[in-house]
Amino acid sequence: MKKRNYLFALFISISMTLVLLHDAIAEDPAVTRTRHQVHMLDTLYKNAVVLITDKYVTDPSVFSAASAAGALFQVMKDNGFHEVRLIGLTDVLINPAVNNPQDAFEEEVKHKLLAGGATHEEVVTIDGKRYLRMATAVPVVMERCVMCHANFKGVDGAIGSLVYKVPLIE
Repeated sequence: MKKRNYLFALFISISMTLVLLHDAIAEDPAVTRTRHQVHMLDTLYKNAVVLITDKYVTDPSVFSAASAAGALFQVMKDNGFHEVRLIGLTDVLINPAVNNPQDAFEEEVKHKLLAGGATHEEVVTIDGKRYLRMATAVPVVMERCVMCHANFKGVDGAIGSLVYKVPLIE
């Protein structure tokens, strides 16, 4: 009986390894390239918001780093590079008409990120062109964040998400 259990466990381990290897090998290189680009953009945008907040946002009446990021997001969209927007994941939003999840993907993002996930993604085809939709968590990272978002003081985990739609790099 012990030998049978050992063989069964070995079979399961080998099967799981093969499945994982198959998934890694089968990964679409265009998705991998685009995901890498989204991670780069995410690092850039989040660090820009932190730096702007740290250096220039001294009170709530000053043009916020989130507003600056929104203007930057619009420039990228207007130039046809990609789309990105900030969505709120909580019930208290500063601009609900703009920051509420707007489709099934964004609702799933809210569910997954509030449950502790760091990212969520899907590949979609729109008018014959493939896109990576990817969302990343936005936590409270510094004390100045709560100057405008006092309701998030002491909150751990995601309070928002950057949601990207980037053409696949074929």
